[in-house]
Amino acid sequence: MRSSSTRRVLAAAVGAAGIVGLVAAVVPSTATAAVPEALIPALQRDLGLTAEQVQQRLTQESDARGALPAAKSAAGTAFAGSWLDQGRLVVAVTDGSRADAVRAGGAQTTVVAHSADSLDATKAAIDERAEAGAPSGVTGWYVDVRSNSVVLNVRPGATDTQSFVDAAKAAGPVRVVESSEAPRLFAGSVVGGNAYYINGSSRCSVGFSVQGGFVSAGHCGTTGSSVTGADRSAMGTFGGSSFPGNDYSYVETNSSWTPTPAVNGYGNGDVTVGGSSEAGVGASVCRSGSTTGWHCGTVQATNSSVNYPQGTVSGLTRTNACAEPGDSGGSWVSGDQAQGVTSGGSGDCTSGGTTYFQPVNEILSVYGLSLLTG
Repeated sequence: MRSSSTRRVLAAAVGAAGIVGLVAAVVPSTATAAVPEALIPALQRDLGLTAEQVQQRLTQESDARGALPAAKSAAGTAFAGSWLDQGRLVVAVTDGSRADAVRAGGAQTTVVAHSADSLDATKAAIDERAEAGAPSGVTGWYVDVRSNSVVLNVRPGATDTQSFVDAAKAAGPVRVVESSEAPRLFAGSVVGGNAYYINGSSRCSVGFSVQGGFVSAGHCGTTGSSVTGADRSAMGTFGGSSFPGNDYSYVETNSSWTPTPAVNGYGNGDVTVGGSSEAGVGASVCRSGSTTGWHCGTVQATNSSVNYPQGTVSGLTRTNACAEPGDSGGSWVSGDQAQGVTSGGSGDCTSGGTTYFQPVNEILSVYGLSLLTG
């Protein structure tokens, strides 16, 4: 039998993901979006907002999510990405003649040199180059829609990066940025807290409930690894896992466990997941994990590649929210929309840091899973 607290751990299986999309009010909404109560104190703390500002921000982001498809369609092949700026959706285009059509939908526009397809192709070329191995002095790379370039992060003073950097620059618009970040995975050893355990030893956090189980991070366990709950009762096994390259997994739970469409709010009330619409650059996101509970931040970039010591992982979303070991696999939400599962990052929740998550929609698609919603 599992306890009610353990049931809440599995409830923490519903949470988050991201794409270069939109997440801001294109046109100010006359109605307010339903705001999960659990998000309010975390967003107030981590983003320095009042409760009223949290409500306003999430309403704007909800409005913007709904407006992006039309804006993207109006931009056509000239679409070069989008982000939020003080609650407004900004759409970049490479053809100024498309700007009026985009603005007609309420979005702001800016004209840039490189399309989203071009930026993605540049990053894909770097990903391909990294398959042969990326130097330890290169910590990651991602599409930065605001600067209309692909950012390549390198450690200051690194001496093994020149060849890789030269190849990256030859692929397209690349901007090299020195960064002291040292991304690591956030899987942890056995300590207390709401979690699940792999092969009776390491600890990770449940991501999202799906029909038949839950999704989490791939580095947490390999296919066939056994899983126990927070009360150490048998929970199931990994039905699938991919890492590195990707960082996602699927755990098939046994009949003693009932997946629920909720994310553990750690004392602030649970969040019921309403869907998995992707949040864009600039949107607020909140993370639930078994080590540090709720923490929030904003989406900095999508389609990020991270060069962990264990190998490169591509297709991640970069945020400025913090996380720590044991939070791996945990839920990310934007409003009530599931976004992804925690992969890794740098820093901690004392000094702050950068954290990456694996978008949930890719996991659902790969394994043919259905996200539980309420």
